[in-house]
Amino acid sequence: MDVGGDFLENGHREQPHSALIFVGTGCSSAVPNAMCLIKPSDPPCKVCFQSLSTPPESNPNYRCNTSLLIDYSPSAGEHKYILIDVGKTFREQVLRWFTFHKIPQVDSIILTHEHADAVLGLDDIRSVQPFSPVNDIEPTPIFLNQHAMESLKVKFPYLLQRKLKAGEEVRRVAQLEWKIIENDSKKPFVASGLEITPFPVMHGEDYICLGFLFGKNSKVAYISDISRFIEDTELCISKSAGQQLDLLILDTLYKNGSHNTHFCFPQSLEAIKRLQPKRAFLIGMTHEFDHHKDNEFLRDWSKREGIPVQLAHDGLRIPIHL
Repeated sequence: MDVGGDFLENGHREQPHSALIFVGTGCSSAVPNAMCLIKPSDPPCKVCFQSLSTPPESNPNYRCNTSLLIDYSPSAGEHKYILIDVGKTFREQVLRWFTFHKIPQVDSIILTHEHADAVLGLDDIRSVQPFSPVNDIEPTPIFLNQHAMESLKVKFPYLLQRKLKAGEEVRRVAQLEWKIIENDSKKPFVASGLEITPFPVMHGEDYICLGFLFGKNSKVAYISDISRFIEDTELCISKSAGQQLDLLILDTLYKNGSHNTHFCFPQSLEAIKRLQPKRAFLIGMTHEFDHHKDNEFLRDWSKREGIPVQLAHDGLRIPIHL
């Protein structure tokens, strides 16, 4: 599933070695929504019932928790795999998309925040690490802010433990090296050789979530959970401030109306018009979105506004020169 073209550099067309792989594009409850299947409405939800007759790999409306894999290739033949968020559906995403795209491991992990749909797959990181019954492997670096760290100490105490207490048995668990980053766009960090700038956005007025900016040849911003932009953050990724993005990946939860902790379709399109990226993909959709029908609408919208925008789908791979 390759979509997208090569990026131009110095007037020459070059096949990029790096890529972005959308291993999940759905909301926290994922799509199909289980309630639509166990207590169907009349008429039944078309998007969710399609999952009963169409294999997920052939169904762009089948959506796991939102997650992006950066296949970073700084030089020919070298690949580093950087995963943004590890949600409740991570094992399913590995079985479906890591195998399809031949992803052999995860080299670094970045967390946007500590909600269930971003972290509850962390136990399954061991499935993409070398096997060792006594955990004698190099830990995978995981970048997160202090608030997420405090939450994960409670959720996954055994993933943070460094030394066994007297009498404790060795149990095979994911090996992680915890690295604290700040909610500050002036303090970038490096994950597997790729410089990444974290920037805070509001995910409800009582909660800060992180978006990420990366790429020197092509500037990419990833924002999975947002209800409002902070002014300094918007200046980092806005064409009007001289910071036009090559690609914006943006949250959109519901098709109509608004939500207290997420952008919905109207707010997402308004933000895209304001930021003016060269291209945008939408993620985090509920079952209200029909991939084919709503991308038809977006084709017309894109022609009218001059910004190519479409709904992403699980398994989508975008070649890009980072």
